[in-house]
Amino acid sequence: MPPPLRHNNDSLKPQKPKRIQDVPKYLKEILFGFFKRLFYIFTLVWETKKGIFFTLIFFAILTGLFPIISAYISAQILNSLAVAYIKQTGLDTIVFWLILYFVYLFVNKIVSYLQSMVTRVSGELVTNHIKVKILNKAKEVDIGRFDVPEFYEKLENANREAGMRPIQILNSTLNTISNLITVIGFVVILCNISALVPIIIIILGLPTAIINFTFRQKNVNYMRRKSKERRQMDYYSSLLTNKDLVKEIRLFGLADLFISRYKEVFKKYFSGLKKLIVRENIWNITVSFIITLVNCLLFLYVAYKVARGELQIGDYSLYTGALNSISSGVSSIIISTATIFEGTLFIENMIVFMKDKRQIVSIANEPRIPNRAVGHTIEFRNVSFKYPGTERYVLKNINFTLNNNDTAVLVGLNGAGKTTLIKLLTRLYDPTEGEIYLDGYDLREYEVTELYNLFGIVFQDFGKYAVTVKENIAFGDAHVEIDENRVRVAAKQSNSVDYIEKLPEKFDTHLMRYFEEKGIELSIGQWQKLSIARAFYSESDILILDEPTASLDAIAEQEIFNQFDELRKDKLTLFVSHRLSSATTASKIIVLLDGEIVEEGTHNDLMASKGHYYKLFSTQAKRYTTAEA
Repeated sequence: MPPPLRHNNDSLKPQKPKRIQDVPKYLKEILFGFFKRLFYIFTLVWETKKGIFFTLIFFAILTGLFPIISAYISAQILNSLAVAYIKQTGLDTIVFWLILYFVYLFVNKIVSYLQSMVTRVSGELVTNHIKVKILNKAKEVDIGRFDVPEFYEKLENANREAGMRPIQILNSTLNTISNLITVIGFVVILCNISALVPIIIIILGLPTAIINFTFRQKNVNYMRRKSKERRQMDYYSSLLTNKDLVKEIRLFGLADLFISRYKEVFKKYFSGLKKLIVRENIWNITVSFIITLVNCLLFLYVAYKVARGELQIGDYSLYTGALNSISSGVSSIIISTATIFEGTLFIENMIVFMKDKRQIVSIANEPRIPNRAVGHTIEFRNVSFKYPGTERYVLKNINFTLNNNDTAVLVGLNGAGKTTLIKLLTRLYDPTEGEIYLDGYDLREYEVTELYNLFGIVFQDFGKYAVTVKENIAFGDAHVEIDENRVRVAAKQSNSVDYIEKLPEKFDTHLMRYFEEKGIELSIGQWQKLSIARAFYSESDILILDEPTASLDAIAEQEIFNQFDELRKDKLTLFVSHRLSSATTASKIIVLLDGEIVEEGTHNDLMASKGHYYKLFSTQAKRYTTAEA
């Protein structure tokens, strides 16, 4: 069994210090976590394409230098104009600086277009890389993890955030680099009049930084605390746009109910969020007033120096522009850094997901490869099971043996544990207690992929794929090229060839209307026949059928079971069916009640014992007899 998930919401942030001496450690943990997550994002970009990283850094440096160049050239133009006006000199110097200024504007525009192009292209590449990374990880994650709500939430969050967060963080980081270069450049310029002036501007930015980082953390914490409400809103909104539910919702008049519930949840969710937004902006307005007042005084200081003749007129433009640029640059750095900080907190969802270790692996140093095209034996020894994160045992002390050529039927009411038993047999889960043996060896000793290839299976919640009919069938053996002859044979064996031949493009007909306007919507019974065709297409040694004919009428069901008689020759077969008429020819019937085996034997043996199976069979037979009468 997988270990319990350790990454709860509180684990994503350091515990707040209770004593003043704990503050340095607290800040160290915050910074360490921040840079660790930021490095992870840079690694994702590096993995995508190394050239992207260097190109974006180059553009960030240029973007940071351009405002300094612009301010310097503008100041020189004003100074040249002032000299030309006072001394009545020619325009040679002015023309030089004007030409240089328009060259700068042209280069700036070109760099802006190139940067935009590279950013958009890299954004698509990075997003795709991360999506593929998550998909590859998802195919490895243990099925049991999907039954842990907290982990499943991490998966959903990782998948949702992956598309935008890394690019947002990367762009914010590059903006921070650009702004930092700009600020440093203007600080150097301002030092010509006073080293104290840039220090004052930078110190004024500290309250804004504290406000931004504090409220970014509060916002992320609030989003985590309210994850249930956000999932509820997603759920209620998705109900009204789900094409499979729209008929029932419309006929039962449920739309207004779900809209009302959506509004109620949003009202509770938004009330706390609004308070955070209002409080943050009240603090920002207060700090902005103080910053504006100080900037006004600094502007007067520069004007005073110009009036005294200590600076030229063009220098007023340069130094006041430097003051504005440092102030706005520091503000931009703070906002960008806060955005990066917030984004890295969200990206923790992906980090947690990507670090999850698979537990369904072979326990042997050299995994066993199951023999193929031979008879097999399956044995359950004292097997008990409860789903991850729950305390109720779904199966309790299960013991039975299936031999080669056995056709076994699992019988029991809904919730008896039949489907769970099949999941254990196919090692989608491991037992909580006990062992399962295949051909005398612990099931866990086998190489997992090779073990899965041993089974041909039809689940009651079978897959419906928006591809062609041919592909839907061939997915039964997706590791080899499609064999059209095998596809046709499988369709014939599953009694689906008749309706397939009537489709517009027969086996090449696209199913469902997700992507193709001319896609065909099949009935549930037709879909089920396709899922059975997949099992026929699969060259498996062990056939498992979980309610394979639940959506078929009695005649179609009998035709399918006649085909099964041919399919299961020389194979071990295990199937579940609520229609107990299909159990009459089974070599072994296993009766489950509340997760325990209460009876086992042939149809005749169990009918003679007049136990639970007898009661179920007689009740069902009576219903059919009454209906015929």
